[in-house]
Amino acid sequence: QVHLVESGGALVQAGGSLRLSCLASGIIFSSNAMGWYRQAPGKQRELVAAITRGGSTNYPDSVKGRFAISRDNAKNTVYLQMNSLKPEDTAVYYCNTANYYSGSYRYSSSWGQGTQVTVSS
Repeated sequence: QVHLVESGGALVQAGGSLRLSCLASGIIFSSNAMGWYRQAPGKQRELVAAITRGGSTNYPDSVKGRFAISRDNAKNTVYLQMNSLKPEDTAVYYCNTANYYSGSYRYSSSWGQGTQVTVSS
C-alpha cells in the first residue's frame, strides 16, 4: 500500500520561500512520476508540479518560475521548492504519483495527511 508523508509546511510572509518534502513508501519510487498537489479551502485539488522518472518537470502557469520540483530516488523523496510565495498559494499540499496517461495525470488513491502552507500578505 502506498504511504506518503509530507512535511515542511509553515506560515510565511508573501515573498518568502519554503521547501516541502515527501517520503514515499509502498511503491517502486523510481518507476513512478511524482507530483505535488494542493487544495485550498472550497477549491478542488490541483496539480502544481510534476516530475517524470527521468527528471523532466512540468508546472501550471500559476506557479511556473516560482516552484521547482525535484526528486531523490535513493531516498524515495520528492521535494518542492517554493519561492516568491503569494497569499493565493495558501493551501494544504500533498504529494502523490503523477503518471501521465491518455491526456491526464494518474495518482494513487492513497493520500497522505498533507502539509499546510499559509502565506500572509
